[in-house]
Amino acid sequence: MNANELRETHAHHVLTPWGVQGTLNPPMIVRGAGSFLYDSDGSRYLDLASGLISVNLGHSHPKVVNAIQDQATRLCYAAPSFFNDARAELAAELTKLMPWNESGRVFFTTGGAEANEDAVKMVRMVTGRAKILTAYRSFHGSAPGAGTLTGENRRWVNEPGIPNVVHFWTPYPYRSPFHTDDPKVEVERALEHLELVVNYENSSSIAAILLEPVVGSNGVIVYPEGYLQGVRDICDRYGIMLIADEVMTGFGRTGSVFGHTRLGFVPDLITFAKGVTSSYLPLGGVMVRESLASYFDDHALMCGHTYSGHPMSVAAGVATLRVYREEGLYERGREIESWLRAGLEELQRKHPVIGEVRGLGSFFALELVKDRATREPLVEWQGKSQGPMPAFYSELRKRGAHTFGRYNVVMVAPPLTVTRAELDEGLRALDGAFASLTVTA
Repeated sequence: MNANELRETHAHHVLTPWGVQGTLNPPMIVRGAGSFLYDSDGSRYLDLASGLISVNLGHSHPKVVNAIQDQATRLCYAAPSFFNDARAELAAELTKLMPWNESGRVFFTTGGAEANEDAVKMVRMVTGRAKILTAYRSFHGSAPGAGTLTGENRRWVNEPGIPNVVHFWTPYPYRSPFHTDDPKVEVERALEHLELVVNYENSSSIAAILLEPVVGSNGVIVYPEGYLQGVRDICDRYGIMLIADEVMTGFGRTGSVFGHTRLGFVPDLITFAKGVTSSYLPLGGVMVRESLASYFDDHALMCGHTYSGHPMSVAAGVATLRVYREEGLYERGREIESWLRAGLEELQRKHPVIGEVRGLGSFFALELVKDRATREPLVEWQGKSQGPMPAFYSELRKRGAHTFGRYNVVMVAPPLTVTRAELDEGLRALDGAFASLTVTA
């Protein structure tokens, strides 16, 4: 089929996520290399989104591609009830990244949503408690269970959802739900609010608090200093497990191995996906500290998936972690952070539509406003209209770059392998697209 026939076939036979099907008109991507994607018409796009904040190594890294090819020649599938060499090797490598003084173990899933659901099942089994607390303005997956854990409008279609999930407010300095412009006061009020919720929900019934170390697709919100350690302290005070959802923030994205290592707190369980294979193949999982994992030495672990620890995926994971180490990519996000912050703040000075620049590592977002003084969003959050945003992303692609966002927030999160010259190219494309948006907004 030619390019037009492929587009027509896709439109007629594929349901594309998160969109009204009749309005979709994206590029037909056929190839990726390094920081770039290529479509069926030969156009090239700098991937400022790293796929979905997941292609940390850039596209088609040869060492990972070779590992996948090699594994395919030896073994494409083995049931998760068997032991497997690649599965063992990846688990051992992940254990080296765990933050606990004690050891830990890994349960593999296909992706992040399953990982969060299985982490919840584990803490419920271990603690004998039922309730899970998660934040509003969070995303933990869209499957029925993970969708209930999610704290924004992608949860609504799952309702009534799974029982015993309670949401609470977390700090958001730019639009404080706690009515303050002082980050320290924001943290104090947020922790007071959380502890109040814990007590009103009966602390002895709460199994875990599940949090993204940095809020991901809901705005790349970096919590003020002291908040995450304060949540850890509340968990310790009431015997509650703390689960860090590191699906987006893991494997170098924040300028450290994980978000919790960059931000200075220690969870009890860590969920991961995306960057563990640079998203070349689907893989996720739960890291569990040994004192919790050992519960399952004499109690059945009631979690399982056909593709748990799939040999092809874990082989890709082994190669991906090796590349992170060899190329120094766990820390490289800090260098990219300096480039991004300077470049994006320069765009903010030029374009009044950019209300705030925020992020860390290679994980930034731009919050767009109609008026900086009032901070009125350019597009209503959770509203039905996307306003000028589709035209903005189309203009960006015309200028040779691609990213995505939600409502009035634009994500800027290039691969950890991006060069300074490539990023400068992306900043110029954003500059041009924002100039267009400013005129039409």
